Amino acid sequence: MKKAFVLGVLFLLVSGGKIIFAGPIKVFVSVVPQKYFVQRIGGDQVDVSVMVEPGARPATYEPKPKQMVALAETKIYYAIGVPFEKAWLEKIADTNPDMLIVHTEAGIAKMPMKTHYNHKQGEHTQHHHGIKDPHVWLSPPLVMVQARNILQALRFVDPVHRSFYEAGYKKFITEVLDLDAELRGIFAKTGKDIQFIVLHPAWGYFAHAYGLEQVPIEIQGKEPRPAEFRHLIRHARESGIKVVFVQPQFSTNSAKTMAKAVGGQIAFVDPLALDWTSNLREVAAKFKAALKRGHQ
Repeated sequence: MKKAFVLGVLFLLVSGGKIIFAGPIKVFVSVVPQKYFVQRIGGDQVDVSVMVEPGARPATYEPKPKQMVALAETKIYYAIGVPFEKAWLEKIADTNPDMLIVHTEAGIAKMPMKTHYNHKQGEHTQHHHGIKDPHVWLSPPLVMVQARNILQALRFVDPVHRSFYEAGYKKFITEVLDLDAELRGIFAKTGKDIQFIVLHPAWGYFAHAYGLEQVPIEIQGKEPRPAEFRHLIRHARESGIKVVFVQPQFSTNSAKTMAKAVGGQIAFVDPLALDWTSNLREVAAKFKAALKRGHQ
């Protein structure tokens, strides 16, 4: 009897043929913003861990041994299509055959990554058409797709709390819709394809959603060649671009060089911040301020 009691308390209870988890469901996500999404929908019924730890880069991350051990007790792993998953997602799945692997980006048509600006042709070119932009969490319209995928997995794994998850989902969707409307209002009068320069091309989906265009310095994670860098500087000067946006996970050397060359400055925007809603609102304000400055 004592053993049965311990098992019931520590692991799960069965009632009416349904599994009732004793405590929050353990969930893993690939990147920090996904934690925000899952917590908004799952509330106190989920215990969310993040694979790519704050300050690390999703392109090159290698899971820690303690994280691989923790996966043994995880019920759901929410992938999102970031580069490290190509090398590690199969190994992650092998650690726990009972863990549900969910691709939260399912149903999203990804855009190719933009590379450098071709000054002579006046357009961007893609060197590697097969490389798709993974930063789908930075577009509120696309986050609504991801939220649906998150909800479906939670309902499948924990049907007892189905109504709880659905209520969280509806509340979160309202939050996303309100943010989307706010951001559309912020950029409503900026004109079409207004450009901003970024070191790393993380903001393509955000730009697409709100009628902007990002101009990246990096080319497939590498610094541009001298001739390409000169073309980019010339384009920035001609366009009146005075702010170069960088993210905390990257070196700022190239961005500082660019900013100095155009008589401008760098500004930090973090695509991996936890407080997703507040972060996008803050990023939008920085982009808007930079656009105003460039047109003075």
